[in-house]
Amino acid sequence: MQKISTCLWFDDNAEEAVNFYTSIFKNSKITSTSRYSEAGPGKPGSVMTMTFTLEEREFMVINGGPVYKFSPAISMLVNCVSQEEVDHFWEQLSDGGEEMQCGWVTDRFGLTWQIVPTLLGELMSDPDPVKVARVAEAMLKMVKLDCNLLQKAYDQS
Repeated sequence: MQKISTCLWFDDNAEEAVNFYTSIFKNSKITSTSRYSEAGPGKPGSVMTMTFTLEEREFMVINGGPVYKFSPAISMLVNCVSQEEVDHFWEQLSDGGEEMQCGWVTDRFGLTWQIVPTLLGELMSDPDPVKVARVAEAMLKMVKLDCNLLQKAYDQS
């Protein structure tokens, strides 16, 4: 068990979200589920909380009702080692959601994700400010991040 975990508040579709997220990430599993009883406040038998892991990181969800909503102020960052990974996560998480600039996507449940190739961090860490500026300029024009275009911007003479 992690000392600190993330808890995500859903209205009434936490189970659907957990099943969706665990289907996308290869190294994932549902670890526990608790359900509302007759005592409520949720519908008896419906999911109250679930815990699950994605890539060895533990999360908890709660069906807490329509009190709180997600915002992009908190997002999940997915570090991708290849364009194929970027494409996979982008396709899955944007299905039914909303694509945003610079590799950000809000999924069908309202949770925001950043789908970022690790290459971007490497290129943006270069000591040459001219190269970094070219990469940043290229990235700002993108919705889904493209490793080839980022590398081309970096390599320009």
